[in-house]
Amino acid sequence: MSNIMNSLYNMRILDDLARQETVIHRLHPLMKLLTTVSYLTVVVSFGRYEIGGLLPFFLYPVMIFSLAEIPLKPIFLRILLVSPFIIGIGILNPFFDQQVYLLGGREISRGWVTFLAILIKSGLTVTAALLLIATTGMDRLAGALRMLKIPRVFVLQLLLTYRYISVLMEEVARSLRAYSLRAPNQKGVHRSAWGSLAGQLILRTFDRAQRIYEAMCLRGFTGEYHTGGFGSIRVWDLAYLTGWVVFFAVARIYNIPMVLGSLITGVIR
Repeated sequence: MSNIMNSLYNMRILDDLARQETVIHRLHPLMKLLTTVSYLTVVVSFGRYEIGGLLPFFLYPVMIFSLAEIPLKPIFLRILLVSPFIIGIGILNPFFDQQVYLLGGREISRGWVTFLAILIKSGLTVTAALLLIATTGMDRLAGALRMLKIPRVFVLQLLLTYRYISVLMEEVARSLRAYSLRAPNQKGVHRSAWGSLAGQLILRTFDRAQRIYEAMCLRGFTGEYHTGGFGSIRVWDLAYLTGWVVFFAVARIYNIPMVLGSLITGVIR
């Protein structure tokens, strides 16, 4: 039961973080969305052996963490949730790509290089997406998607799925609480009750969804989820987008760590 309640609390942390008032939170949601999309596009465009070129892209999440005053722990915990899938995708690379090359006088399989590249790119992209939600909020993010003319059915599905996962978790918590009261000395749910408990949960979920939909219709819902307006795009918003896009483009075209290493080596010589 405590695990369910902790999950409910953790799901709402990002919404709580999105209500802060920092320089990043006050930016226009559309500019933050376009910046994040640009970042994701550039990061995933790197080849499987280009690890050095990815290093400058750590600057973006570090700056957002600092300027938006986002704590590291909740973001890191959510990255850990998807890490098994990331590891599962790349762990077989060392077995399929066994070509070797020298690194610091040692022979290293290229498969390990590609595995590390997958870990870095996945970590950067997941972190950027979580930071977007933590600094914008799903309601304002949905409004930004509608400004990009994304079909409302997709935006509505995304928004309601995110919003009502917590409703489903509450139903699970209520069902488990009722079960624990009827079996106080039992740890967990006995497997003989799994089927009936799952069936009851599905029925309760459908009933709750119907009541939610009827309540939305009574409040004037006609298929468009109105998230409220936000101000016009300011010069600072455009400067934020332009600055980051230019940085991403430069970091993609030029291998900045290699350029800096060449400059430092040249100075030393």
